[in-house]
Amino acid sequence: MAIPETPIMKAIFERTSEKQYAIHAVRPGFPDATMDPAPGFDPLLPHDVMHLVVEASLGLDDGVFGQLAKGGLAGTFRIRPDGSLSKREMTRLRRRSDSVDEKLLRKGRRDSERSERATYICWYEWLKRSQSAARRKSAKEMSANAAHIRATAPTDEIAALDLETLEKICSRLDVLSACWSGKGVGEKMTIAWPDVKILQE
Repeated sequence: MAIPETPIMKAIFERTSEKQYAIHAVRPGFPDATMDPAPGFDPLLPHDVMHLVVEASLGLDDGVFGQLAKGGLAGTFRIRPDGSLSKREMTRLRRRSDSVDEKLLRKGRRDSERSERATYICWYEWLKRSQSAARRKSAKEMSANAAHIRATAPTDEIAALDLETLEKICSRLDVLSACWSGKGVGEKMTIAWPDVKILQE
């Protein structure tokens, strides 16, 4: 399923401490959203960056980042406070957003589940291909779970993760990891959705 052409959303990954990060989504046509702290901090690459790459590469337009781009909150984000709105206006905005979020969560359940499975496999494949012995060791520890997911996932999902697609995803992860791992506390990495390009601020 191809991702339809939509205005570019900016997903801003901010390193907020030595072991924490936040995500801010700047969304054309919708209020900005945020998740702080975000789960799955990793000095190499946050877990949600992997989701973004996998969902874009596989055309999962109802996964976490597709839902965000359509005005949802993916069940984990919240509306970022806007100083120009009154308390009452913010309350109304949040209620409208919650209603949209519920619908998109229902619609996106399958893509979100698929994203979880595919992200784990791609994470494993990325670490397995690394020149770092420590990363390859981590991959070895993940191999049983990766094999289980491959064995139990729907056939079409596994077929979509062919060698060419995996190489493309791993290459994107390499580029993003090189950028992220150089960030200090308070610094940010901005990625465009759905074209997965690093944007200069």
